[in-house]
Amino acid sequence: MKYIGIKKKEQGKYIARYDVTYETVDGKCKVYEMISRNHNITSPEDLRGREADAVVIVPCDESGERILLNREFRLAVCDWVYNFPAGMIDAGETPEQAACRELLEETGLELYEIDDYMGTSYSAVGFSNETNITIVGKARGEFKKSTSTVEEIQARWYTKEEVKQLLKKEKFAARTQMFCYMWTSDKKYE
Repeated sequence: MKYIGIKKKEQGKYIARYDVTYETVDGKCKVYEMISRNHNITSPEDLRGREADAVVIVPCDESGERILLNREFRLAVCDWVYNFPAGMIDAGETPEQAACRELLEETGLELYEIDDYMGTSYSAVGFSNETNITIVGKARGEFKKSTSTVEEIQARWYTKEEVKQLLKKEKFAARTQMFCYMWTSDKKYE
């Protein structure tokens, strides 16, 4: 693909919609619709997510035997979906600080230990250049309602067997579904 140009089509409060024009290998024009957290994209370099927009938190309990999943009402699909806690990185925050804040806001729990983190990845590469960093750690405390009235979240700890059952019948966000499958699988992937 040869990049030709980009044009902002609409500006919302949190995202902007763009048309990105390419020339295909057979010389045809391809206009690709996408959304971004970046409100000022003007070049191919701007399309490539350099810094993470958001964090995804994969917490286990103090024993390491259970993981935390949010059952959250997602407005875009008008349905309940299982997902890991996640949220935007505020200006001036590190991803670690954002993970601690988001987990507390969504669940009432404290992220007291960060075991690992994964580099920047795309959240939904099929239609957006939004990026995130996944943080893996341990959490503790008492569950509390989300501090946001626009987030309906039911957070709880799940064992591997409970997650196996959820995977068979419930809707998940793709990244959460894949992680949960690998976490519960008896198969070894090397």
